[in-house]
Amino acid sequence: MKLGLQLGYWGAQPPANAAELVAAAEEAGFDAIFTAEAWGSDAFTPLAWWGRETSRVRLGTSIVQMSGRSPTSIAMHALTLDHLSNGRVILGMGVSGPQVVEGWYGQPFSKPLARTREVVDIIRQVLAREGAVTNDGPHYPLPYHGPGSVGLGKPLKPIVHPLRADIPIWLGAEGPKNVAQTAEIADGWIPIFYTPNSAAMYQPWLDEGFARPGARRTRDSFEIAATCHLEITADNGPARQAVIDSMKPVVALYMGGMGAKEQNFHHQVFTRMGYGDLADEVQRLYLSGAKDEATGMIPDELVNDMHIVGDAGYVKERVAEWESTGVTTLLLSARNAEEIRKVAELLA
Repeated sequence: MKLGLQLGYWGAQPPANAAELVAAAEEAGFDAIFTAEAWGSDAFTPLAWWGRETSRVRLGTSIVQMSGRSPTSIAMHALTLDHLSNGRVILGMGVSGPQVVEGWYGQPFSKPLARTREVVDIIRQVLAREGAVTNDGPHYPLPYHGPGSVGLGKPLKPIVHPLRADIPIWLGAEGPKNVAQTAEIADGWIPIFYTPNSAAMYQPWLDEGFARPGARRTRDSFEIAATCHLEITADNGPARQAVIDSMKPVVALYMGGMGAKEQNFHHQVFTRMGYGDLADEVQRLYLSGAKDEATGMIPDELVNDMHIVGDAGYVKERVAEWESTGVTTLLLSARNAEEIRKVAELLA
């Protein structure tokens, strides 16, 4: 199992030590670094900026929000960065949620599965460069001849010859239909709440996708890049408990505060994991402003399942458990270079 450094997206300001973390990941033998985007920093620019100082690690997005750019624009970003990095790009994409898509990008959120399929197909056409890029689908018609068109659009193929026609495309997906489609059309999957206890829930969905006619990958060649917080503590008692407690506000945020009450995909995942009643109450409290009360309801067992926190022996055992469920890459965050080195030394 490989290790990826998750740089994420920026807060109010750019992170102060990202260059240090990237250098440490490259030196320590991490397989890749990943960036993300919400409604502030974008995912591609930091990879170009910090990735220029690297020569080995792969450069991944986890994730690019598909509604933020047209499919051909995403392909242009990917093929450009792939050339600049000598073939190290992983293109991770996702549909985000209706609050962001319609509230920030001003695009319709409906039909996310159909839109995803069209986006992936168009990007693969660009990267293959076998002819002019066209699409008959209703979401991203190429050429465009709809309302407002002047009727002069023509099919084009990229001026630049892509370095790789098979840049890996990984998709963020949470629900049964989306996960199955990801296994069918993508090279990898970026789940947000994949855990050892929930892994069995996802297997039939993945198998459905792999069994579809024309599926791109098999289980043996498909990547699963799971995100978790990994921290080596001095003991499995008070030191470990302090870290677990510090992570509960983030779990409460995703369970109760991300997305609208009517449509919170993260809340739905927790419900499928068996925490439906808890998720409902946490959401009620969180959306009413009682964030501390919501956080206080998060059980230790859930944090322990979602993350890997403990002494060196415990961490090694848990990493092996995650790997046994099919995870090919662990996406880890880190506060400093020393944490990266400690993790790499322990798991080497």
